[in-house]
Amino acid sequence: MTPRRPKAQQGIQSIEVGAKILQALAQAPRPQMLRDLAAAAQMPAAKAHRYLVSFVRMGLVEQQVETGLYDLGAFALELGLSAVARLEPVTLAAPALAELREETGQTVALAVWANHGATMVRWLGADTPVSASLRVGSVMPLTRSATGRAFLAFLPRKSTARWVKNELTDQARQGLTPSTGEEIDHLVAQIRRQGYARTSDFIPGISGIAAPVYDHSGSMTLALVALGYSKPFDAAFEKISAAVVRKGAALSQRLGAV
Repeated sequence: MTPRRPKAQQGIQSIEVGAKILQALAQAPRPQMLRDLAAAAQMPAAKAHRYLVSFVRMGLVEQQVETGLYDLGAFALELGLSAVARLEPVTLAAPALAELREETGQTVALAVWANHGATMVRWLGADTPVSASLRVGSVMPLTRSATGRAFLAFLPRKSTARWVKNELTDQARQGLTPSTGEEIDHLVAQIRRQGYARTSDFIPGISGIAAPVYDHSGSMTLALVALGYSKPFDAAFEKISAAVVRKGAALSQRLGAV
């Protein structure tokens, strides 16, 4: 027996027609003339004008007094910001994380900036786990791990200063690098040029890469991470790094970053 298709629900056609004007405004790079909006919405100018009058009254559209051009209004902005505010970055990143693992064949993870620093919040292992010491909840050092270095480079310096100071003091005492402010400045500049952070000496035998993910305010909200055993990882590094950076950019776009 063939299953019944869900019955199409009846809507309000005039709203669906008028929405074409809002879509045209949303896609336009600048305020629009009435005739251009009408053409984009595939309706007569007189009909488009009636919709625009209602949208202006609602605050969805505004008309510039000087030019007569139409643009999105304050209520449209409020709707957009409310939608962005409801996005949960870690949840939204889950499908991309799984895709990244399949594409690279490496262990992948997500990290956020939390009270204790760069913190792993999601982890997907490859067929061969790279390290039992890394897990959800692990806090990564800012100056020596790929994950931490991504936050070090792409967060405001004031957000990371306390952690950096403590790590440099400890590393100078242990003879580890980086151990000076000058080394940090050089490291940060390099990571920003590349668009990602890379390490191969934080955990012996393990290499990693981390790329930033930005939210609608332009602030880094996640680090997207891939890591694996150094020999095969480094041999395929160009492919892996391209995939991580590409997924990071796609997630940033999904979260409203410009």
